[in-house]
Amino acid sequence: MTKPNVVLILADDLGYSDVGCYGSEIRTPNIDRLGRNGVRFTQFFNTARCSPSRASLLTGLHPHQTGVGILTDADGPQGYRGSLNDRCATLAELLAEDGYATGLSGKWHLASNMQEPSEAWPTRRGFQHFFGTLSGAGSYYRPSTLHRGENDASSEADDPDFFYTDAIAADAAKFIGESVEAGRPFFSYVAFTAPHWPLHAPAEDVERYAGVYEQGWDELREARLQRQKEEGIVSSDAVLSDRDPHVPSWADTPHKDWEASRMRAYAAQVDRMDRGIGVILEELERRGVLDETLIVFLADNGACAEPLPNGDPETLRTRRAIFPEGTKDGRPIRLGNYPDIIPGPEDTYASYGRAWANLSNTPFRLYKRWVHEGGIATPLIAHWPAGDVRSGTIATAPFQLTDFVPTVLEATGIAYQAPAGREVLPLEGRSMLGVFRGDEDEVPQADMYWEHVGNSAVRRGQWKLVREYGSDWELYDLSESRTEENDVAAENPDLVATLVADYEAWADRIGVVPMERIIELYTRTGRLEHVIDTSVSPS
Repeated sequence: MTKPNVVLILADDLGYSDVGCYGSEIRTPNIDRLGRNGVRFTQFFNTARCSPSRASLLTGLHPHQTGVGILTDADGPQGYRGSLNDRCATLAELLAEDGYATGLSGKWHLASNMQEPSEAWPTRRGFQHFFGTLSGAGSYYRPSTLHRGENDASSEADDPDFFYTDAIAADAAKFIGESVEAGRPFFSYVAFTAPHWPLHAPAEDVERYAGVYEQGWDELREARLQRQKEEGIVSSDAVLSDRDPHVPSWADTPHKDWEASRMRAYAAQVDRMDRGIGVILEELERRGVLDETLIVFLADNGACAEPLPNGDPETLRTRRAIFPEGTKDGRPIRLGNYPDIIPGPEDTYASYGRAWANLSNTPFRLYKRWVHEGGIATPLIAHWPAGDVRSGTIATAPFQLTDFVPTVLEATGIAYQAPAGREVLPLEGRSMLGVFRGDEDEVPQADMYWEHVGNSAVRRGQWKLVREYGSDWELYDLSESRTEENDVAAENPDLVATLVADYEAWADRIGVVPMERIIELYTRTGRLEHVIDTSVSPS
């Protein structure tokens, strides 16, 4: 049997409803093509934050087990080490050992040291080819920490036509073409930074959404829900969660033109990413390998409600790993979410805010960082005609990131084994391949757990126990509503007690660092906004 190629496409800070085949008004024809000709999951879950999700996605472990429990800050021994440890094997390491060509195009964000190559760099964790950034965010016109292999590649961004989303797509297509020419099966990990802040998009892309967002977030949330029902993403009787209580109605919102401009820029980022995915699909078709390639698309966490600046603006300006010194032609960067800063151009550095993130996560509530549905629910699309992935199907079985590596290993027929000289932890997940092929009823249920910056959850069947750090546990029957607005914890004390005990046993087993220690450390080092939402409490 010929080994299938694997293309893993990861979006950054994309909300549950931000692509067309999950209800969006944003133009995403290439993602929609994959979704409507493949299988779309309605209950796939990430880990609520970028670095932990990437760690789990690539290793089949929970992020805490890999050393990347929060971000890539080196917080050991009091906290997490912030880099992939040697107790995990990446999918690239496993596939490379079996003869695959392995390439990463885009964001890594799994190494605390971004200046000097270390054992946590992609080039030393199985990726034979690497073009991208080591940091977690940055300018699309002039990205920091840009590398080819282990060499600085920042000069490539000096090209006046350089735009990071385009560069990621072009590099992935080139890697695919060269792998086919070499006669090797390939694993292409395409890690876009779109649509993570800053809101950067060429003017012509932003203009494509003129007049779309002036109707406001209230009407658009309703419209997205209706399209989700038509697509089969939610049930016909699904209802919206309430508007975020910290967000005004659109009718009562000042600066409507500026607010609409923020969402136009965000939509343009998603649109541009979709066109980059189109470049990759065209290359697969041109090389005659599209049907033989397992393509998976998903996002690393829910939509991001973070304001900019988040914390001290001057501190952000000094963080060269994510904030540029200036534009290519020497202009200063205008930082912040202010009505006199219209996002999109290179000299701006802004985010789209809580209200639009609430739209992105339709129909759910809360956001990136939280483990309520708005923080962890992601679109997941699988497309592989030659692998008998059922075309045009919707899968409702729940899975999470730890299930991706077992799925690819089953699809490729490769065993899970430690790289030479290392002992690795056993995989935590299960294969989704049967569900890809339409055998959803035969997949046994499994408990799922989450923890991120003290926000915690466990899911068992229809039940989800969840809490925001510092608040009481909440219990929801997701078979009645996934919007988590009917807390039934008080009516089910025995079930709550059982799930709490199981969660605590899991957290102890996988090495969750107590949040009290994290808060003490981040308070002492002036980074509290990394672990606590200092802008506004959602409770």
